[in-house]
Amino acid sequence: MRPPIASLVVLLLVVAALTMIGLDGIHSAGVPQAVSDGEQRIAADTALSMRTAIDAEASTVRRAAKAYPATSTSTPATTLKALTSARKGILGSALLDPKTGKLLAVGGKTVQLAGVNVAKAASGHGAVRPRLVTSDGTRQLLYFARVTLPAQQEDANQDQNQVTGPDRQWLLVVSEALPSPTAYGDGRTAEVLDASGTALATASRGTTSPAAGGLPSAAARAAKRSGHDTDASGNLRGSATGNRHTVAGWAQVASTTGPGDTDDLGLVVLTFRTVPTTTTGVDYSGFAFRAAGALVVLALLFWLALHFLLQRPLLWLYLSAGRLARGATEGGPAAWEELSRPVPVNGFGELSRTGRALESLRRQLIGESGPQEFPVRRRPGYRAFAGVGALVMVCWAVPMIFVLNRADTATAVPAPVLAVQQTRTEIASNRVRQSLDQLYTDLNDTAASLPGGKRAAQKKVLQRALADHKQFRSLYLLDSSGGITLRVGGSPLRTIVHVPDGGGITTVNTSGRIPAIAAYTQVQAVKGKTPAAGVVLFGEIDVKALNSILSRPKLGSVWVTDANDKVLAANVGYRAFQSLPDSGLSRLARATQGAPGTAGTATSRVLRTSSGPSVDAAAPLAQSGPTTRLGWHVVTAEPAAALQIPAVQAEQRTMLAGILGLTLGLACLGWLYVVVIRPLRSVAVLVERLAAGDRRTVLHPVNHDEVGSVTRSLELVRQALAEHDRAARSGHFAEPSPSLRQTTLQR
Repeated sequence: MRPPIASLVVLLLVVAALTMIGLDGIHSAGVPQAVSDGEQRIAADTALSMRTAIDAEASTVRRAAKAYPATSTSTPATTLKALTSARKGILGSALLDPKTGKLLAVGGKTVQLAGVNVAKAASGHGAVRPRLVTSDGTRQLLYFARVTLPAQQEDANQDQNQVTGPDRQWLLVVSEALPSPTAYGDGRTAEVLDASGTALATASRGTTSPAAGGLPSAAARAAKRSGHDTDASGNLRGSATGNRHTVAGWAQVASTTGPGDTDDLGLVVLTFRTVPTTTTGVDYSGFAFRAAGALVVLALLFWLALHFLLQRPLLWLYLSAGRLARGATEGGPAAWEELSRPVPVNGFGELSRTGRALESLRRQLIGESGPQEFPVRRRPGYRAFAGVGALVMVCWAVPMIFVLNRADTATAVPAPVLAVQQTRTEIASNRVRQSLDQLYTDLNDTAASLPGGKRAAQKKVLQRALADHKQFRSLYLLDSSGGITLRVGGSPLRTIVHVPDGGGITTVNTSGRIPAIAAYTQVQAVKGKTPAAGVVLFGEIDVKALNSILSRPKLGSVWVTDANDKVLAANVGYRAFQSLPDSGLSRLARATQGAPGTAGTATSRVLRTSSGPSVDAAAPLAQSGPTTRLGWHVVTAEPAAALQIPAVQAEQRTMLAGILGLTLGLACLGWLYVVVIRPLRSVAVLVERLAAGDRRTVLHPVNHDEVGSVTRSLELVRQALAEHDRAARSGHFAEPSPSLRQTTLQR
């Protein structure tokens, strides 16, 4: 009996303490933490976009060098021209002997190789990572690739058919400008910093923020302190002007999955903007005190009620039952002394019924009366008492869960937090566009190698492209009738049989379990040979590769939808071509559409869902490039509860306190009902039957507690009464002496 009562009181006091602690620490004045955290994640997303651009360029340079068909007649000058003439972004290039570092050929502007140990850089077996150098006062990136040459190239004066040694390599070095960051969101500035905090590139959008002050140096120092955490990020607070405060985020441009091309560059992305501060704060300490105080009062009332109405009466009943059992089983004056004292009737309901029945049994044991019938009365008992207790807990908890501190959808989420979600959705959209554009560009490069080749050579080109691009699940050529003439990789998912003009990105099915997104381009004709009219190269993109680039911390659920708002890719479970999970998200996606012929603009809003406010945003997939005319969107939805927003935190913690209080209170009352009240109801029925003359029903104790002890005592009383009844029927029962009866009556 004591454990459930003590547990109920203690747990309610614990919930009261948690309510006080959880709600008292929420304050909404100043800049919400969600804004600073959001700026940190924007910096991390921007750093990821820059890392992706550098990695893609490094892969392109290596892939071009690997695919170059070097022959024994190739010279450094012709090789360098063939590898760089079609590239527009190259500032300068050079071809070196990797063993000696000797320049073999140069092109464009001078490539700054001072400080670069060419022999050491090229000595490893893996790829040579890019280097950051200074040339003409500007910082540039050097990309490296190995060009393998036939062994005959070692000595041009020797017989061309004579093999003089193993294959040799040249080292290609390409100099390009550092990719410029993209500033997303009105009023935001993005900077790329080196390890010392010097700004290498800057971009801003809309009304620019004031000067960063000491933020670049602080960001560089924070990045240096992060040590081996290559994808470290953080947030900073800048200066305040009036009611506006500068918030900043920084992130390293380094690989998150092990050694990468950007790990040695020491680049850091810094983003910052000014946001309005909240001057009229909301303090939840008063509410916390009232809610916790009410629960403390309830805990004390529960203890008083259970102690005086259940615990003490049950203990008296336990002692009285034991006394009757001793009097019934023992002999002599001590036994009659035990039986001479009346049984006190305490409590109500089942305890009162049991006490009256015990008193009847006592009188039967001393011969004062015979069996007594007890009428069935429908009066409230301890089951109703437990129900009232549960109702009291419900009255405290239900308002906490469903009514109090409910966040207003229109005002709960600060405007800067909503702007952060929209900005991150734009970055996610740009990341998807980057990936698709790069695949389309690489598919064009593959198509340029196909004209004029034999079928075996074309298949080899496609196999090499498939091996270099894990994002493609299959590559195939279509003829003018739409039939596949050559394929490598998995079975195509296409169900739309057509031969499109031009090139770009499209879907090639409209149903099925897996959406089929493909890049396609025309295979050009070759002069002097049969035209390749109607031949199109398709590269079906593995949707898993697209899904993998959508997940970002605290961005929530992300979907890529087509022009009809049907899901093509997502970072959460989905069915192909299904609608978005909420009609509000579909309306949000349609709201991004601009005038006919335009890409549209990003938009965001707060939607109310069954689990609370949700910060949602949508952005067109692309405003330029091969995916512009598709009308696709990127839609995101992040529960506001996952963000550190004061109003939402207060709602969440209030609901949690209500759920905890209700769950623990009902659990303890249920425990009390199972181990005390329900057995007590059974005992009350049995003892009334025993007092009414039922001597055959054996009373079995179920639990080893107070009620079980009462049951064992009643079984001893039943056995004594049954023995007395048998003795009375056989005529051997002896009446108690007159002196003892007189003593009993006097008492």
